[in-house]
Amino acid sequence: MLDGLDHHWTEVGSDHRLATYTTLPPRRYTFLVQGATSRGAWSEPGVKLGITILPPWWATLWFRSLCVAAFLVLLWGLHQFRLRQIAHEFDVRLEERVSERTRIARELHDSLLQGFQGLMFRLQAVRNMLPGPSKATEALDIALDRADKAIAEGRDTVSDLRLSAVSQSDIGQALTALGQELAAQSDNHAVPCVRVLTEGKQRGLAPLLRDEIYRIAREALRNAFRHANAQKIEAAITYADSEFFLHIRDDGIGIDPAVGNQGTRAGHWGLPGMRERAKSFGGTLEIWSEKGAGTEIALTVPASVAYGKSDSRRRFWSLRRKT
Repeated sequence: MLDGLDHHWTEVGSDHRLATYTTLPPRRYTFLVQGATSRGAWSEPGVKLGITILPPWWATLWFRSLCVAAFLVLLWGLHQFRLRQIAHEFDVRLEERVSERTRIARELHDSLLQGFQGLMFRLQAVRNMLPGPSKATEALDIALDRADKAIAEGRDTVSDLRLSAVSQSDIGQALTALGQELAAQSDNHAVPCVRVLTEGKQRGLAPLLRDEIYRIAREALRNAFRHANAQKIEAAITYADSEFFLHIRDDGIGIDPAVGNQGTRAGHWGLPGMRERAKSFGGTLEIWSEKGAGTEIALTVPASVAYGKSDSRRRFWSLRRKT
């Protein structure tokens, strides 16, 4: 009996003393032999012989482990290749989007804004021809003032479309430059002091997401400059492992809590636009404000949305440099 393969003893006669086994699986066996005469009992426990069948090289543990490792490396390589494809497609879409927006901005500037500017000159000429103060001249002055504001907003929109303010990867530097620009353009005698703080290890943000975050921050800073009468404005950027945070605070006059919570006021779409932008990429925007107590705006973006892809690309290129 071959222990490990047979379950019962095989009896053979005196003329048959050969045991043959074929295609034995690789393992350790014990070959047992017992003998007996016609008038005697079986020789217990018999004779034991240990036998070890070695596996072929393709069935060894090291070869199977090597195959599993090679398969995992192949999966990892395919995953990295797919990430690289996604990154390339993302860059192509970004370039196409920037080109299209630049084209739209150029057409708006060259046609619509220039046409309005020419119309403003004609209206101003008509205003100068009118005699003395009258209701007509007052109404025309009001219309001209509103048209100037509309043209200024149109220029801001064209500037937004060109994306020139966030061409750099550091959003903190972009906000610092924006604060300086708003201070230079401010008509107020007391220009608020803008401070930008950065906490945590800086991580790369997806270009399109960085653009949306910048637009939210810009709208908040513009509101603080134009409407809050603030003396101090602080923007805090936090790169946390689980989330990306952007807090903007000012010590201005504040806004009506109902307007801050609902984001609705006749003729004003800044707050609704900020909420819509945050919602479009999976972020959360919260606003706290009271009259006379300043305003605080907090934007929270999950890490998987904020810098998940950039971290994957960074690991890929880091490994490439090492190899």
